[in-house]
Amino acid sequence: MTGHEVDLGAALAHLRVLPLGTDGVLIETDGLDESLALFGALLAQPVAGILDVVPAARSVAVRFLPTLLPIASLMSVLRSLPTSRDAATEGRLVEIPVRYDGEDLAEVARLSGLSTHEVVDRHAGATYTVAFTGFAPGFAYLTGGDPALAVPRRATPRTSVPAGAVAMAGEFTGVYPRESPGGWQLLGHTDVALWDLAERVPALLQPGMRVRFVDVTARAAAVEEATGAERGTTAPASTALRGPARAAASAPEPAPEPVPGPAADVPVARPRPDRALVVTRPGPFSILEDLGRPGRSGLGVSRSGAMDHRALREANRLVGAATGSAALELAYGGLEATARGDLVLAVAGAPVPLTVHGARGARHAVPGAAFALDDGEVLVVGAPPRGVYSYLAVRGGWEAESVLDSASGDVLARIGPGRLAAGDELGVGRAWSESVAASAHDAQRSVSAPDEVTLLDVVLGPRDDWFTAEALERLTGQRFTVTAQSNRIGLRLEGEHPLERAVEHELPSEATVSGALQVPPDGQPVLFMADHPVTGGYPVVACVVGDQLDRAAQVPVGASVRFRVVPGPDLGAGRRGGRRDARVDERAAGERGVEQ
Repeated sequence: MTGHEVDLGAALAHLRVLPLGTDGVLIETDGLDESLALFGALLAQPVAGILDVVPAARSVAVRFLPTLLPIASLMSVLRSLPTSRDAATEGRLVEIPVRYDGEDLAEVARLSGLSTHEVVDRHAGATYTVAFTGFAPGFAYLTGGDPALAVPRRATPRTSVPAGAVAMAGEFTGVYPRESPGGWQLLGHTDVALWDLAERVPALLQPGMRVRFVDVTARAAAVEEATGAERGTTAPASTALRGPARAAASAPEPAPEPVPGPAADVPVARPRPDRALVVTRPGPFSILEDLGRPGRSGLGVSRSGAMDHRALREANRLVGAATGSAALELAYGGLEATARGDLVLAVAGAPVPLTVHGARGARHAVPGAAFALDDGEVLVVGAPPRGVYSYLAVRGGWEAESVLDSASGDVLARIGPGRLAAGDELGVGRAWSESVAASAHDAQRSVSAPDEVTLLDVVLGPRDDWFTAEALERLTGQRFTVTAQSNRIGLRLEGEHPLERAVEHELPSEATVSGALQVPPDGQPVLFMADHPVTGGYPVVACVVGDQLDRAAQVPVGASVRFRVVPGPDLGAGRRGGRRDARVDERAAGERGVEQ
């Protein structure tokens, strides 16, 4: 691809702007050039109230704060963008050294009708553009490769792909930033670190950048052979680029990492906190969470944070802490821990039984009120009769390392604090606190019981026109049960009748949001929650209204939900259109030859 101007005025005049819940829109484009041009134009003209802009191959998602930027104002911003904009394909060039020794290299050659040497030459001879990010932190979807190398995914995905694997599928090339499952064809590997939290910007590749792969296969083999002959053994792979070398990433050979001195080899001993909660049993799933890390989609990181924001704020209010402070999120209770030092705690959310065992016997505390836990006393948290998530806050705040400005643990991205384990010590800080708040025992009376049906309001779209009229009737006309496969990433739902699609072709990956009801091929929707992926390739039929996500999070496994359609944002005449207009747009896309 080469840089050129895109007529944004003409593009925005005919492209569809679709609702993405009550605080987002999805703008369809004709291709990557328009997506990157629109993405660049929005970044070049910062607007108060725009929270996040996420480009994809054929769309751009914009999340905004309706109280600060009403939808009418956002539409005015879109109309006022420059009439032309460079396609942003001349972004900073990053060169990545690759050793082409992948397990699927021969298979790619077979599928493409080329020799393995031709595959390597064509792959390394192209200049790619970072179209968008997603799947995992630091994973970039690269486009612009040789069309002859457009091969399908593997029929059977691997359960584990090593970090640094260079792979391709369809029109995209990518580098796995960490070990993870994957179904792309493996061409080789690199030692360049694609994701490094020690860097100011952890992701090496971001939308609009250009990438070139440098073939170092022969050179690496020669070095390995020479080193092996000298040492009488096989040489280890070179270390990942870091610091200035990583930032430039342009040298054909990775620079060796400096050998650490004696001080660097000695683990740094952390002082033992004088006040802490020492965990004996962590419960089914316990993890520290705050209000998350919004605005990081460009790095491939979702907001994460507490599943129930209201309950987290309430727990912190009860102990006088800042409402956004980190609290211990307990899924289905089950915690047992001992106090070191005197603590003041509070629990909000699902109403778990709280028992304190001490020298004077057992006593009971109640959710929705602060209580004392003296030195040596043991707190036992039972299972909630209703709801799922409870939040344990402490006066002074939990000591937690901030990652990307948040202490939240993200189970999908694997950043931030991990899942609590037996033997862990939760240190208590000395953050400034207000007075302990008055009790509020009914603060979470809306959490669902297992035998209740929870009603959730949804806004149709952005891809409701990919489903049959009968499927939309089933979306609101039947109950969906929350299955045991549900977690912080999403609630997996099961209805009596699957939601059937009217459009069967593949959807290019596009941005997803918390509250999105994504429908995989089996027709059973998944409600994306706090740790959802940044992009997805299955159509989203509707989005749960944002202020009801707290309620959705508290629906326990085995309970049911029903959906009710409410009006979405008014995008103006001719912007959204109905299902009939969507069909017209689909036919027009086929006439224009737009690849789907």
